[in-house]
Amino acid sequence: MADIEQKDLMEKIVSLAKRRGFVYRSSDIYGGLAGVYDFGPRGVELLNNLKRAWWQANVYDKENYYGLDAGMFKNPRVWEASGHTSGFSDPLAECKKCNTRIRVDKALEAIGVTADEKMSEDEINALFDAHRAEIACEKCGAHDFSRAKKFNLLVKSNLGDFASEGGEPVYLPGEACQGIYLDYKNIVDSMSPKIPFGIAQIGKAFRNEIAPRNFLFRCREFEQADTQLFIRPNENKEAYEALKKEHMAWLASLGIRQENLRLKRHENLVFYAKDAWDIEYRFPWGFDELEGIHDRSDYDLTQHQIFSGQDLRYTDPETGEKYVPWILETSMGMGRLFLAVLADAYREDEMGGEARVYLALAPKIAPVKAAVFPLLKNKPELVAEARELYAALKKEIPQIVFDDNGNIGKRYRRQDEIGTPFCITVDFDTLGEKPELKDTVTVRDRDTGEQKRVASGEVAAFLRDKIRA
Repeated sequence: MADIEQKDLMEKIVSLAKRRGFVYRSSDIYGGLAGVYDFGPRGVELLNNLKRAWWQANVYDKENYYGLDAGMFKNPRVWEASGHTSGFSDPLAECKKCNTRIRVDKALEAIGVTADEKMSEDEINALFDAHRAEIACEKCGAHDFSRAKKFNLLVKSNLGDFASEGGEPVYLPGEACQGIYLDYKNIVDSMSPKIPFGIAQIGKAFRNEIAPRNFLFRCREFEQADTQLFIRPNENKEAYEALKKEHMAWLASLGIRQENLRLKRHENLVFYAKDAWDIEYRFPWGFDELEGIHDRSDYDLTQHQIFSGQDLRYTDPETGEKYVPWILETSMGMGRLFLAVLADAYREDEMGGEARVYLALAPKIAPVKAAVFPLLKNKPELVAEARELYAALKKEIPQIVFDDNGNIGKRYRRQDEIGTPFCITVDFDTLGEKPELKDTVTVRDRDTGEQKRVASGEVAAFLRDKIRA
């Protein structure tokens, strides 16, 4: 893998993603729209599998977590209370030669200089001025940039056309988690949870990224999978450490190799955080954030209590004490997880004397669990038997496909690139050419290429066992 864990790996992943129906550019026939992508037939299946696995781990497998699906539009004051209208911005500068915009904090970071998010524009520009000679435009190579300005990332909307009537502007969510804080009181009132308890959500978020990049890593529209664990004040240390270990282990359970994951503490904290760690994945360009794990103390509920005028204190049923809970957050971009899974599963090798590309996806998240083939597409008896097996399997395992396009070698290569863990071939032995093999099929393993005979009636159980494992 070392030879493809370089800059060309991203190009290979993007090419495979389009070729095999995982990801397309949004509005592709019009030339696309930067920072927005569509998940194709294979991609939506993989994405849904990842969502289901996340929901299983963060809601169903826990006794004290509750699911939520909050609406995207919110009262404009929500974003004022959360700090996003004043503190949710990137410092941008423009190349004076070609007008390409850069994020100054990222450009400084690339040369080993840290720009604190809490810095004022003047402080950022002082740092930028001291290092301009070391920073080149990505497009033209020039070193001449405009003064850096902070650019707010919230995306405005004209919902109800409030802005034109002199009212406050309405925003698309800059982060999905605010819906959890807004419904915290409703969930406490309707579900009577005992602290500590969590709320989980997978929701859309939008950011006015000037320079979206790295495929699905930094987009303008994306989904976030968030959990918010509500705890007693100052009882954060043990639960915080447990969350880090739990989420690292869950990522490994998806088949992501542990050497490509690491925990990294934030040196500079955002405005809402008391402590913050990232789970980073080794993407093709190096380690970068996959999931954030944040100790938000009582910042969010206190802010919403002040701005809304509502009492958001929790009444502890054990002590009768009233307090604003502290919050421990986990937040993951589903597009980033999708990209990490593809990058980690991408393989190149030789099989049968031929070069091949395949995705070594864990069976439980693979978009296609198995493909059923007739050995020859021009033999009606083989096709009929394969169709019958396919129909029976699909009733039990929906992510099964029938494939008779091209010769069997081409079918194997196609399914390998999709990440299909098992290919099932109906041949003449299935029909009884060899009596001892009648009513058996050949099951091929994607990773090893090994084949074994399995009784037709036992294929479903065989696949279920492999998927669970």
